[in-house]
Amino acid sequence: MIEVKNVEKSFGDKKVLQDVSFKMEAGKTNLIIGTSGSGKTVLMKCMIGLFQPDAGQILYEGQDIIQMEEKEKKEVRQQIGMLFQGSALFDSKTVQDNVMFPLDMFTTQRYREKIRRVQEVLDRVNLKDSNKKFPSEISGGMKKRVALARALVLNPKYLFCDEPNSGLDPQTSMVIDQLISELTKEYNITTVINTHDMNTVMESGDHIVYMHQGKKQWEGSNKDIIFSKDELLNNFIFASEFLRDAKAKRMEETEK
Repeated sequence: MIEVKNVEKSFGDKKVLQDVSFKMEAGKTNLIIGTSGSGKTVLMKCMIGLFQPDAGQILYEGQDIIQMEEKEKKEVRQQIGMLFQGSALFDSKTVQDNVMFPLDMFTTQRYREKIRRVQEVLDRVNLKDSNKKFPSEISGGMKKRVALARALVLNPKYLFCDEPNSGLDPQTSMVIDQLISELTKEYNITTVINTHDMNTVMESGDHIVYMHQGKKQWEGSNKDIIFSKDELLNNFIFASEFLRDAKAKRMEETEK
């Protein structure tokens, strides 16, 4: 579990995060959503230790990462898997070597053990027979799955995903969403996703934090969104007339 308590962050005179608090539990797909400039990216960077908050606490299993010594922070970071927006694969490395990279950096395993683990995670994300291919030889969806395999190879307790569906078609996006949700539950990972994708919100949002102008505006699940009366949230989620009509119809059906 990760708990954010009263976190604040400013850059110069601009206050980006204001008194933000919430809990994110293991085994759930936790989403941070909001418009550009809402503070969600800064919030995620604070959570993984890239930015130092000006105030508040960020607790990993009750231990404040902000107050930790560097050695303790390193131990926590080694339990974090990261899926970057653009996949961030090494173009000069094969799929196999990309996934093996964290094992090379953070373990003393023998080559045979590393190959076994790499194959396990590649099989789990449905990427058989792709070991020797280079990123330029595979599709965008496959790149995301390679990046996901790399994020999982060290058996992380926490998984952070920055816009995992960026640049993908709707069908491939749904495959990635489903895979992340399955892995979250299967390995009891605390998964945190920063996203604009409304399909991800409605299909995968076990727990959702909606940010607006640096504050937590709303918190709930994808099921709660349909019945939310928060005007700012509704304007963000149901931006189009089609989606507004769909919400109204769903609410009418529920009331009958």
